[in-house]
Amino acid sequence: MTCPSCNKEANWVENAEVYGRRYGKSYMCWFCKECDYYVGCHNNTKKPLGTMVGKPLRQLRRQVHAKIDPLWQSGEMKRGHVYSRISKALGYTYHTGEADEETCLKVLSLNIKSL
Repeated sequence: MTCPSCNKEANWVENAEVYGRRYGKSYMCWFCKECDYYVGCHNNTKKPLGTMVGKPLRQLRRQVHAKIDPLWQSGEMKRGHVYSRISKALGYTYHTGEADEETCLKVLSLNIKSL
């Protein structure tokens, strides 16, 4: 995987290099230490969960998750239904791990329950 910031090859490492300890069940990630860009991987494979991003976009994606995850984690809505509503509002299939800044801001402005 190539770092989108510097276009150099990222390293596939344990996420302890990012967090100081292993985090989660799937603890491998792609990491560019020089740029502080990273992305976690599915089930410790080399398949990324989304796109490699730096701190500002990571923070926005966390804000999105803080908004939408309680809707399905509480049982109020099914997870797929939450993402389906967001996708319908945006006009394309939505995935937080692939969202850019503009998309995150749009999702944060949505009233998902009323969609």
